Amino acid sequence: MDLLSIKDPSFLKNMNNAQLGQLSNEIRQFLIEKLSVTGGHIGPNLGVVELTVALHKEFNSPQDKIIWDVGHQSYVHKILTGRACEFDSLRKHNGLCGFPKRNESEHDVWETGHSSTSLSAAMGMAIARDLKKEKSFILPVIGDGALTGGMALEALNHIGHEKKDMIVILNDNEMSIAPNVGALHSVLGRLRTAGKYNWAKDELEYLLKKIPAVGGKLASTAERLKDSLKYLLVSGIFFEELGFTYLGPVDGHNYEELFENFRYAKKTKGPVLLHVITKKGKGYNPAETDKVGTWHGTGPYKIETGAFVKPLNEPPAWSKLVSETVRELAREDNRIVAITPAMPVGSKLEGFQSEFPDRMYDVGIAEQHATTVAAGLATQGMKPFLAIYSTFLQRAYDQMLHDVCRMNLNVFIAIDRAGLVGADGETHQGVFDIAFLRHMPNLVLMMPKDENEGQHMVNTALKYDEGPIAMRFPRGNGIGVPLDEEWKEIPIGSWEVLKEGTDAVILTFGTTIPLALKAASLLEKQDYSVKVVNARFIKPLDDKMLSSILDSKLPILTIEEAVLQGGFGSAVLEFAHDYGGPAATIERMGIPDEFIEHGSVDKLLEEIGLTVEGAMQRIINITPKKQKRA
Repeated sequence: MDLLSIKDPSFLKNMNNAQLGQLSNEIRQFLIEKLSVTGGHIGPNLGVVELTVALHKEFNSPQDKIIWDVGHQSYVHKILTGRACEFDSLRKHNGLCGFPKRNESEHDVWETGHSSTSLSAAMGMAIARDLKKEKSFILPVIGDGALTGGMALEALNHIGHEKKDMIVILNDNEMSIAPNVGALHSVLGRLRTAGKYNWAKDELEYLLKKIPAVGGKLASTAERLKDSLKYLLVSGIFFEELGFTYLGPVDGHNYEELFENFRYAKKTKGPVLLHVITKKGKGYNPAETDKVGTWHGTGPYKIETGAFVKPLNEPPAWSKLVSETVRELAREDNRIVAITPAMPVGSKLEGFQSEFPDRMYDVGIAEQHATTVAAGLATQGMKPFLAIYSTFLQRAYDQMLHDVCRMNLNVFIAIDRAGLVGADGETHQGVFDIAFLRHMPNLVLMMPKDENEGQHMVNTALKYDEGPIAMRFPRGNGIGVPLDEEWKEIPIGSWEVLKEGTDAVILTFGTTIPLALKAASLLEKQDYSVKVVNARFIKPLDDKMLSSILDSKLPILTIEEAVLQGGFGSAVLEFAHDYGGPAATIERMGIPDEFIEHGSVDKLLEEIGLTVEGAMQRIINITPKKQKRA
């Protein structure tokens, strides 16, 4: 059928299983073709085609609430709810979002980007439904990897206690972004091999009642017998002990099985957990055979070969530069231990893991746990290296404050994807970490101007022994500078003058340094002499250099690819206030007080005015001497 003509899921009601199978093939082909151009989360979506189609056929969205846990697997849902015609704009500026978006469709009832939130949201919706005396099914769809998140376990505990009517769909593809880890994953593995048991329980009760004379008496003890059967047939009854009726495992690519179990679940009172087995990447061989998570989310690729479309001779990826520097240092220092919350591939830790398998721990989607594990290691004289994305470090705020900084422990936090990340949009933009880390006592926070300074900062961090130290670095690749063969330690809190000037000063760091240097160079042609400082230590500030700048009475422009509220510019203003010296004009450029949506980083920077032209105009505005000349 013509997928572009779909307006809503109602057309599915009249389709038989054979027609649904044909539709599934067409959706897969559509996704493979479209994502080869735009990139996106292809593996998760190819795995949930039949599950998504079956949900929309059996239930009535948006009256029935389908809640996608992470949102990586919502593309099929978007197609069925009338958005196939927008896929050419997927994850582009002002285009279709790669995650559920409430302002896109009434069928997107919950917005997600971080995992393990769907069950708590579903509980809130179930409570509201019952208070309002409405009738609807609540259907959170959560992956097996997301169950390692503490928030999901908290929600399971509450849902089971309250006995709210809800059908939890456990989409078990044995992987999240990377292969799953942990005891709970092992429980699911045993469940997969155990086969169905709920039907067997019901069949046993039916047969007992048929036995003459003693049947009724035996049936009266059916619950005890069914429980015994449950323990016999299932190696691990985790969900039933939490108060759920467990159904499954079910083949997530078999419509007959899916509909049979959906209908059974609809008749069951209280919370139901339907365990659905799917194949991540199903229908496209490169994605289907992926064992490490490469095809979870990709850029453009060639359909015929699965080869990714990448520029030739790229500078090293920031993640790899950092992890490989740590790896080299780990050869000399056996105290170094790497920790990641389910991101060994994204953080490019495969090499470290291969060389030091007993010093590398992937704790699953459990950022809070990862952070406190690092703290525990540090108490014992180890040198923990916590590799984590900026957007995910947000989830470990309390652990950073309470467990790492309060005890002044030597933990090195490598904050990946700091700054705007582009296509993944507002849930993944790494622009808040400075604001939520800067006020933590004892913490050193830094960001390098290029990959050469980056390797020196990694060395500095792992040689530092006076407390916690964090290094921010952006998504993507370095800028291609030569790398020093010998590493050095950078004095903590030291800034670096990159260009001298006598009319104004730009204080900046990291990704915005090229912007500042270009603006200063162009301003030279207009007779403005602008000093540019690499303020590579965001905390502590270089008190000596900043005091000297304030004493000079030169106007100051701070630039940061991070939120202005509580950011680096705020730190400079605070210092100036407390310094009490001559008043200086201080202007700030950065991320405004709003969530930044998806699109290319360059386009987003242009939209918020974080550009060379913007910096030039701000310098002109704050330099009175030049205004008088004009």
